[in-house]
Amino acid sequence: MLLEAFKKLILNNGYEVIICAVLSAFCAQVIKFILFTIKNRKINFKIFSTTGGMPSSHSAGVMALSTIVGILKGFDSCLFATALGFSLIIMYDAAGLRRAAGKTAACLNKMMDDFYHHDMQAAGGKLKELLGHTPLEVFVGAIFGICFAYLFHAFILS
Repeated sequence: MLLEAFKKLILNNGYEVIICAVLSAFCAQVIKFILFTIKNRKINFKIFSTTGGMPSSHSAGVMALSTIVGILKGFDSCLFATALGFSLIIMYDAAGLRRAAGKTAACLNKMMDDFYHHDMQAAGGKLKELLGHTPLEVFVGAIFGICFAYLFHAFILS
């Protein structure tokens, strides 16, 4: 009963696209949290609000968005082409520009640490280093997003 009401609320108005994309990105963050917890044997809730890591939630979200648009409007539609173009730009940015910015931040942090002799607060604090993703993290996030969109469509929207 509740599922039927949910379907009526989101069907044929665009909300299904947004919900699919956001849920996919959130689920990728949950997977990232679980993997971090298993690997490091400690719980860190900051993982939910950080960028970087496996899988890329940015890639998962945008590819889920593109895929659900393709499912709903057709993979030969202009809307799908636009969504896919948007997704490719986001994924390129995640693996390219933001990754380079993270490497630059790591280099600057080391230089400032050496210069200020371990008193980073005098320099204004450390820069965030884990900003981007490796190409593998982006690829796994994209595959996750595509699979999530198909499952979302099969179980929620059908």
